[in-house]
Amino acid sequence: MTHEAIVLEQMKGFLGPDVPISVLDRLKGGMSNSNYIVSAEGRHYTFRIPGKNAGVFVDRTVEAATLRLIAPLGIDGNLTHRLDVGTGYKISTFVPGIPLSQSDPASHYAAAARILHRLHDAELESDIDYAPFARLRKYEGLVVREGLVHQADYLDIHDRFLAFRPFLEGVGTVFCHNDAQTSNYILKDDGGLILVDWEFGGNNDPLYDVACYGNNDFKYAEGMLPVYLGRTPERSEWFRLYLWRTFQCLQWHNVALFKEATGLSQELHLDFKAIAAAYVAKANAMFASAMTWR
Repeated sequence: MTHEAIVLEQMKGFLGPDVPISVLDRLKGGMSNSNYIVSAEGRHYTFRIPGKNAGVFVDRTVEAATLRLIAPLGIDGNLTHRLDVGTGYKISTFVPGIPLSQSDPASHYAAAARILHRLHDAELESDIDYAPFARLRKYEGLVVREGLVHQADYLDIHDRFLAFRPFLEGVGTVFCHNDAQTSNYILKDDGGLILVDWEFGGNNDPLYDVACYGNNDFKYAEGMLPVYLGRTPERSEWFRLYLWRTFQCLQWHNVALFKEATGLSQELHLDFKAIAAAYVAKANAMFASAMTWR
């Protein structure tokens, strides 16, 4: 079944079999999911179809629980109408706007920091943990399962980073987005800002979310940190920021290797092997920066 057929079938199940539905466009961007704009009865929706093997990395029951947990905060616009935890199909209200990654992230530090504080300061009680170190082991295991061997350069930076695991695990946690990169902030046409795509919600160090803001260019995480803190960061806070970005590079290295091993380089016309190698280089650079704040 084509994506368009899936969208039409699912939307008719949601709105009713006699409702005229049109699939208008596929949203640009995103390497994990396909998102379509749908028109029906004068309203616009987005329909998400998870990509190949997305369920390996995402627990949809966690996503659903996260959406319920953050609903009172309104920071995602409360756009979701239906999430099928079995298929991962999601129907949401379409909001006109652009990802912050297509704007100037530095111009929106204050607004993005306010969103993060509404989340981090809400004292949300959840038994969902992002569990970064267990997650990294899982991702590494997926790569090995596909018959790949981690290269020496990865193992070297991996081991040097893990020496600081006790330090990072000693930091208090709050409920975090855990993928709060600029592409997941939507700058609405009315000037408002929302944070979407809550597939990885869970308890974690709040500076992990700040580090995510620099996913495309780390200068934006560096610029965000003092704005988020509302003061000059302490050395230990810079240290945490760079260490978490080191971790994120190690994590996404494994995701890229898995995608390469499962044929997604050919299917998506992206060189995930090269992407994986680039993440090792980035991890080394981030770790070197972290050591200057030790």
